[in-house]
Amino acid sequence: MDRRARASQGRPLNRLTVIFLSSDIIGMDVFTAVAEPHRRQILGLLSNGEMPAGEVVEAMGLSQPGVSKHLKLLRQSGLVRMRADGQRRIYSLHPDKLAELDAWLAPYRRFWRDKLDALEDHLMRES
Repeated sequence: MDRRARASQGRPLNRLTVIFLSSDIIGMDVFTAVAEPHRRQILGLLSNGEMPAGEVVEAMGLSQPGVSKHLKLLRQSGLVRMRADGQRRIYSLHPDKLAELDAWLAPYRRFWRDKLDALEDHLMRES
């Protein structure tokens, strides 16, 4: 019996199971998706251009089912797209969702830019 069947029969599930069930059912937001290091590594690979799933598996050094799960969650979060090419599945970054991350990071970038500018000014005065 699979986990969804157990859940529908009212059997108690541990919290981790509930988290995975909810991510399977409703997808995952962008921030949760990039919180996991392997998914960030996959995004880094795809930043060089689209890749077949098999090449992602080879580059990651993880099991095929493990990489497939990460790719599925990245796809559900909208960070990557998949297109079929015969038997192959080709993955690429989806720029719209990356813009959402970029917009969230903007104030922090300004914060650090201001701090680094102040440090540069201070060092120039000291030299």
